[in-house]
Amino acid sequence: MAESNTASHDKGIAIGIIGPEPIVETMDRCLKGFPSFEPITRVYEREEEAPELARDLMDHVEVILFSGPVPFRLAVQKVNFRTPAHYVPLTGTGLYRSLFRVERRFGLQELSVDTVSKQAVERAFKELGETVRGIVTYPGSEFASKEALIEFHAEQYRLGRAKTALTSVGSVAAELTEMGIPCEWVLPTEQDIVVALERSLLSTETRRSKESQIVVGLIHVDDFERIAKKKSSEHEVQRLKLDIHRMLLGYVESLDGHLTHLGGNEYLFITTRGIFERETGGYKSIPLARVVEKYYGLSLSIGIGFGRSANEAGTHARLALRNSKESGGDICFIVREDKSVIGPLEMTHPHEYDLSLIDANLLKRAEEAGLTSGYLSKLVAHVTRFGKTDYTAQELATVLDVTVRSTHRFLLSWLDSGLIDIIGEEKGKSKGRPKQIYRLSFLSELVR
Repeated sequence: MAESNTASHDKGIAIGIIGPEPIVETMDRCLKGFPSFEPITRVYEREEEAPELARDLMDHVEVILFSGPVPFRLAVQKVNFRTPAHYVPLTGTGLYRSLFRVERRFGLQELSVDTVSKQAVERAFKELGETVRGIVTYPGSEFASKEALIEFHAEQYRLGRAKTALTSVGSVAAELTEMGIPCEWVLPTEQDIVVALERSLLSTETRRSKESQIVVGLIHVDDFERIAKKKSSEHEVQRLKLDIHRMLLGYVESLDGHLTHLGGNEYLFITTRGIFERETGGYKSIPLARVVEKYYGLSLSIGIGFGRSANEAGTHARLALRNSKESGGDICFIVREDKSVIGPLEMTHPHEYDLSLIDANLLKRAEEAGLTSGYLSKLVAHVTRFGKTDYTAQELATVLDVTVRSTHRFLLSWLDSGLIDIIGEEKGKSKGRPKQIYRLSFLSELVR
């Protein structure tokens, strides 16, 4: 039995993840889109290990998510759950992928199938434009034992009723392979996992209790003076301010919130966490800035603060806004209760990269190495935007907007702290010394 992420966590909603390694790796990727979750994963080799893993996790998490129905059923039979427990169901997307793989490996022919209903398989064949050539589905419950499923598939193969087996259980697939029976392990897709994670999130007590928590947002209109200078009269400038105010008012209205103009180019809004989470798709995007950029050629810096009180949320919103400004604007950061950071969200192109997390411990390590939150914000914005972690000193100087000499001083400190590694050299066109290439190892999670 292997395990990972076993350390205790003091932030986010703790969720226990239980499953075989291939599925758990996919679940880990999907969890990056759920910044509210703090996962503790357990990887098993055999489904029979699931009940004991669940028992160990139960007192340390708010919800447990199993990779499929079989480990879930085994755990329910042996564990008296005191926390919500869910499993990732198999839907049409996983079945389509498996049928495609079967066709390439063995050809679509007689199949024996467990977990998925005969109607679902026939519907998939129909939608794929394939002729049903013989489908035998397991007649019992989807929570059948491993032994029963192996016996079912082996018998169908022995009798000539099926030439290929489709199973959702990894150990069954391994056993059938050893027996020389062609088979395909039906794995859930990321879409299946995301739906299960959303269901798990809604079942947690923390999520329900945070529905009405106050969220404070600060919006700064970037470089407004530049646009104002292009206006021919003061009336046009005032009209532009009114248009922007009206647009922000409409956005905050969609949040069922309250907007206040703080003077100058800054606005404050208040809403609740439940509404904000729904309207941003789980803290994934804020489309407001795209509209402002499209109609007025302006960008926005936005800072969002969560807190246990309105005062704390306001303080965190100011910290988040400072990070956004220092990163060059057109970006949103969210600072949570423990000062960990969600972001950056580049609002004009929200789908270029996944939402990423800056851990509070990472912030502390970085600051001790001379990497301020402003510089860290710029690095994270560039890494997530372009999907790279390898840079020369000259490239980093451009990203941080400092001299190359200052960058070399930073690099020495980061190397001593173990934040980065030297991975090679880049030979230039001139005869000068090769440029060393540095890998920002501490940000590697952002591009996985």
